[in-house]
Amino acid sequence: MGHRPGVDSLEIKGLMMSFIDYPGNICVTIFTGRCNYRCPFCQNATLVLSPEKLETISLEKALAEIQKRKRLIDGITITGGEPLMNGDLPTLIEPVKKMGLLVKLDTNGAYPEELEVLIGKNLLDYVAMDIKSSQDKYSNACGVKVDLDAVNRSAKLLLSSKIDYEFRTTAVPGLVEKEDMEKIGQWLEGAKNYYLQQFIPGESLSEEYRRKDPHPPERLAEFAKIAERYFLNVGVRGL
Repeated sequence: MGHRPGVDSLEIKGLMMSFIDYPGNICVTIFTGRCNYRCPFCQNATLVLSPEKLETISLEKALAEIQKRKRLIDGITITGGEPLMNGDLPTLIEPVKKMGLLVKLDTNGAYPEELEVLIGKNLLDYVAMDIKSSQDKYSNACGVKVDLDAVNRSAKLLLSSKIDYEFRTTAVPGLVEKEDMEKIGQWLEGAKNYYLQQFIPGESLSEEYRRKDPHPPERLAEFAKIAERYFLNVGVRGL
């Protein structure tokens, strides 16, 4: 299907309880391995660059853990890496939906065909899609040449779907500035939810970005004011 690389098996590389990954809900967050992007500011470098170094959790074990915590949680969040590189996500999602739980997917928007299938089968309740920067800086922000048509198709899918969604941008100095906020707003105007996330140098994939200072909080507030002209609900996370 589409242009997903040839590994179709589900690679679960981590699992933890979370109070923040699914807005308004307590969830189990499931981490999948591998990503098609190499964003220099990425905080999950091992998942992206060398997932084989991490133990793979079997689907049976993951489902047993979710079942065990079912009374404590509202749903699951599937994140990565890029989850849509895993061809058999329904083998995880369908049993979770049968437990009566909600399912949130985090995605970079590179795989619209896979996203459309999951939405069409009513397997998703919430999608958070990363918007890395304005379109002219997109490949720089992702560290690879990006198929912007695919990203656009994923965005349009969410804008026209009935499920809850958000677009979110990590405000990385140099990659996301005032002019980029204007362009992102014009690009996705009318979207329901848009969140700015503070950049944390921490364990960034690129050493250069580990030495970068984040935007000051007042600049993020300025970015949010620009976003409010274009989106129905705007928030800032990570301050």
